[in-house]
Amino acid sequence: MPTPDLNLLVTLDVLLAEGSVARAAKRLRLSPSAMSRALARLRDTTGDPLLVRAGRGLVPTPRALELREQVGQLVQDANAVLRPAERPNFKQLVRSFTLRTREGFVENFGLGLIARIREEAPGVRLCFVQKTNKDSTPLRDGSVDLETGVLGTTTGPEVRMQALFQDRFIGVVRPGHTLSQSKVTPAKYAAGEHISVSRLGLKKDLVDQSLEPLGLERQIITIVGGFSTALALARASDLIATVPERYTGNLRAGLHSFSLPVRPPGFTISLFWHPRLDADPVHRWLRGCIREVCTGQLPDPSAGRMESFD
Repeated sequence: MPTPDLNLLVTLDVLLAEGSVARAAKRLRLSPSAMSRALARLRDTTGDPLLVRAGRGLVPTPRALELREQVGQLVQDANAVLRPAERPNFKQLVRSFTLRTREGFVENFGLGLIARIREEAPGVRLCFVQKTNKDSTPLRDGSVDLETGVLGTTTGPEVRMQALFQDRFIGVVRPGHTLSQSKVTPAKYAAGEHISVSRLGLKKDLVDQSLEPLGLERQIITIVGGFSTALALARASDLIATVPERYTGNLRAGLHSFSLPVRPPGFTISLFWHPRLDADPVHRWLRGCIREVCTGQLPDPSAGRMESFD
């Protein structure tokens, strides 16, 4: 069975409303002959004459009368579907979003984001899940709506992204640690006992690569999978944690933070989402809220004294 031409629904709706080929043609900005051909196609498609001559005018057949209300509603529904989405009523919006983030994001930006969301859309719920890898599958299959992190080689090529903020690595030790009492040189830094943070258990990272040209190497005592674990160990020992500055602001409360005596490359924390949600008005609003909170975030004054030796 051939696929019907759905454009004929609009033509049929106007013909039934006007009851005249000439008036219908004028309304649709077609020539009378083009409208007559369209009526002929409608008759072939429906198997019914639809409009028949009665004196000098046309009258609908019983089948046309049967279709008139149904066709009109179909055309209205189609117009509504193709019309740009209206701004949602955020006060009445009830919806949940899942955000996949690495530890530190919720601790530093979570409260601000929740407050920002509740202010405008109290019915929106945020669900934060732990990011254990950079695989884009959760974004593709819809189990995750948004995620934050650093662009990686495993990030899907179709995934959309927008930068949130720049970050850099810093050193963190307990108050009273020898590195908190004097200028930190590359040699002093490398000579300490270090905690390496790696989800994959890797021993060396960008900081180690920055020390190599100086002939220095960190003494890695332990490898952990997250920033909070590294900072907890540093808080209770003489171990040195090297973590992202902005991403761990609140996690570093009460600790001593210092600029590294070497300059490993900085990095960009970005927001990622699947293109199928790109135009969704509520999703776009949520992305804007996240950008607003992240770009407006100020350093926490309780996050430990920060000394710079640049």
